[in-house]
Amino acid sequence: MKKKMVIFGTGLAVLIAVLIFVVNYQNSQKTADNPYGKDNLNQATIDQLDNENYQNQIQPDELEEQIESGEETTVYFYSPTCVHCQRTTPVVVPMTQELGVDMKKMNLLEFEDQWDKYGIEGTPTIVHFENGEEAARISGEQPVTTFDNFFRQEVLDEESGQAGE
Repeated sequence: MKKKMVIFGTGLAVLIAVLIFVVNYQNSQKTADNPYGKDNLNQATIDQLDNENYQNQIQPDELEEQIESGEETTVYFYSPTCVHCQRTTPVVVPMTQELGVDMKKMNLLEFEDQWDKYGIEGTPTIVHFENGEEAARISGEQPVTTFDNFFRQEVLDEESGQAGE
């Protein structure tokens, strides 16, 4: 009886070790050329790497350079673990694509210091910068029309000069 338990326990330990190896290998393959410039990513971020709604990522130094240059920049601050973000992202990403807004994405789970730097109190938060300063902000999960109005009035009017398209 003891011998069977030892064999079973050993087999179980080997199986667990193989599973850990396979998961780690798969994750390392997924993260090899990730847009975060980091070797060690949170699992929630890894799970979103192939999701088309989470492309167009921006790293903190790139964002700072764009803002300081005065370039108009719209940034979606989110966390992969935020349920409000999980419901908002599939709404705002296609909307910005249809409207022609180049919305960058900042993953706050990976870059936690950006919360304080940009005064983010909750996710999701979208901030539009112009001339090196914040020009508009919208926070939280909102109705589709609220986001549509934000992009049309706060972002597009100032980017394209076209009033209320």
